Amino acid sequence: MTVIRPVLHHVTMRTSRLDEMIAFYGKVIGARVMFRDKFAAWTTNDEANHRVAFLAVPGLHDDPEKINHNNMHHSAFEFSSFDDLMSSYKRISDEGLQPAFCLDHGLTVSIYYRDPEENFVELQSDCFGDWKKSSDWIATSPDFAANPIGTFFDPMKVYQAHKSGVDFGTLHKDMREGKYLPAEIPNIGLPG
Repeated sequence: MTVIRPVLHHVTMRTSRLDEMIAFYGKVIGARVMFRDKFAAWTTNDEANHRVAFLAVPGLHDDPEKINHNNMHHSAFEFSSFDDLMSSYKRISDEGLQPAFCLDHGLTVSIYYRDPEENFVELQSDCFGDWKKSSDWIATSPDFAANPIGTFFDPMKVYQAHKSGVDFGTLHKDMREGKYLPAEIPNIGLPG
């Protein structure tokens, strides 16, 4: 029997910070509330009825050891170009929100933010501009096999280089080689 492959429609998170989560996702991905009541909200950033939903279940509490427990590491949203990713980084930065960390994965350039519940949200752009090429690269690249998590980078340094006219090919190569490392390498809860 043929496997019918559905497309991911939405994610739903439990939260004790409903207002903060709505504001964060509005700022980072442009999500707007489609419906909200005392215990839940459904938001979208496109034409779908909802993409990110929140359930404010009474009695929830923070987990100080969350990084050491099973959970979803992050959700990801893709921009159609590196320029759009950099423009979004600047807009969000100007609104006072800084990334938790940034990685050049080889197949994508990714900027991660931490939401009010300590979940990571990845904003990314594909390095090849073509899913067939990036799919071939991830499956066959010795570079990816040697460094599948990626190389950290300082987003402001990369943004400034991009704005000064450094082409993406050069930036991508230099990021992957560690020429834009941040002052401190963060613990992202993954194997090092």
